[in-house]
Amino acid sequence: MNTRTKRRGLVTTGFALAAVVALAGCAGTGSAAPSGDPEEASGATGTDPESFTVLTANENATLEAQLTALSEDQCEAENEALPLEHQKTAQADVVQKVTLLASQDALPAHFIAGTAMVRPDGDLGAGGLVLDYEELLSASGAWENVLPAAASTVQNVYGGMVSLPYQYNLEGIWYNKAIFEEEGIEEPQTFDELVDASEQLTEAGYTALAQPGAAGWPLTRLMGMHIFREVGPDAMEKVRDGEAKLTDEGYVAGAAALQDMAQSGFFGEGFSSVEPDAATAAFLTGSAAMKYDGTWLLSNINDEEQNQIGIENVGFMPFPAVDGGEGSIDQWPANAGAAMAANPKTAGPKVAAWFDCIAENYGQQALSDAGVLSGFKVNGDVGDIPETTAFVQEKMAEIDETVLWFEALLDAKSNSLASTNVSLLTTGQMTPEQYMADLQASIDAAG
Repeated sequence: MNTRTKRRGLVTTGFALAAVVALAGCAGTGSAAPSGDPEEASGATGTDPESFTVLTANENATLEAQLTALSEDQCEAENEALPLEHQKTAQADVVQKVTLLASQDALPAHFIAGTAMVRPDGDLGAGGLVLDYEELLSASGAWENVLPAAASTVQNVYGGMVSLPYQYNLEGIWYNKAIFEEEGIEEPQTFDELVDASEQLTEAGYTALAQPGAAGWPLTRLMGMHIFREVGPDAMEKVRDGEAKLTDEGYVAGAAALQDMAQSGFFGEGFSSVEPDAATAAFLTGSAAMKYDGTWLLSNINDEEQNQIGIENVGFMPFPAVDGGEGSIDQWPANAGAAMAANPKTAGPKVAAWFDCIAENYGQQALSDAGVLSGFKVNGDVGDIPETTAFVQEKMAEIDETVLWFEALLDAKSNSLASTNVSLLTTGQMTPEQYMADLQASIDAAG
């Protein structure tokens, strides 16, 4: 190991973080709108910069394109008052880039950030260097354009409304309506009903659930959902806060349920080495009756070359309830993409107007132009969109409460361990108790 290089890197980061902390005292000192100024009603308390600068990842071309489209149409007036300017960085360099900008008091008006950075105890969160969007948008009435489910997800992930939900995905069970009708199966409302349906489908010659074990997470998602349904929506928060352990009965029951599903053949032969693309193909060609996945699968479903079962035969349902559990079938797992924070120091009236316009128009713009589902209301006509996409958008608008995915609050090492060991669990090489004990030990060591 090159300890000299590592030490120098840590020292450099230390200086940067120290500078971030030093700036904390200045975070709220931006000039407010003058007393009596009609723009004061916007809730903006910062000083507008010379441009509405947005820092995004190189890998996310969609956000840049959609914001540019807004600047030329629905947000043209806001753009004339404060011109949109794009800055880019590699996704892998986000934390380093943002830390450096914060240390230089040069955070742009709107910027991508690492998840841990914007949480209340993170470098930016603790320093008061991230804006509360709910507070800002509520002052103007634009907050109503943020879907309740999306707000719930952002707050669950980050501990506050410090990111806008440009990307928003639900997770659930995609199913083949034609196969369900053929077998006389209704949407399972309980986990026991899901098991019964899976047994029937397997006996009929179908893969009940096309889960790509090679990726790890598609299996831990099922386990995690059983835990959320049995223990409750705050199951993993309790583990994080030391109020519960993964070795407790309800958590081990989730691991046992996953192992039983695998051992019963519900995932098909050789599932532990199946890649995501192969599992998707199995579902869209009709050899698999179900697939647990996110709404990002819509891009595959809407592709006529991939989807051989027909859009009209694709259904989407929540993970069912566990009898006697503390969770609810109405609590959908969701995620809202990478954090897109705002600098409170530059959140003046013109920046606030930009955010108001984005909240009002991004949902329609992204869905009609790029087929992208977001956590914003769709205000206005989006033209002809596939019926499954329309159904998911409507479902998003109905949901009030969401849960995170199993690994969302785990440290990086424990996150990796969960995926690595799940193949041992599902193939019977580890007991549910061993799996959870090893994972809890990793969590304890990180704490």
